[in-house]
Amino acid sequence: MSEPFDETQTRALIDAAQQMIHMWERLSSDKQNTMLERFGSKEKALAALVATRLVTPKPD
Repeated sequence: MSEPFDETQTRALIDAAQQMIHMWERLSSDKQNTMLERFGSKEKALAALVATRLVTPKPD
């Protein structure tokens, strides 16, 4: 079983999720539809965006 998130990890996850929701809202309907087709739901598409954001190295 995983350890619970600490405060820093929790904040990073919430921040990433908020940024990805804003990003989703800015996507064209064509891009949203493409992601929906690929992931099956808005929630799964957003989860993929958040996961990608969390594992992408930050520029120096």
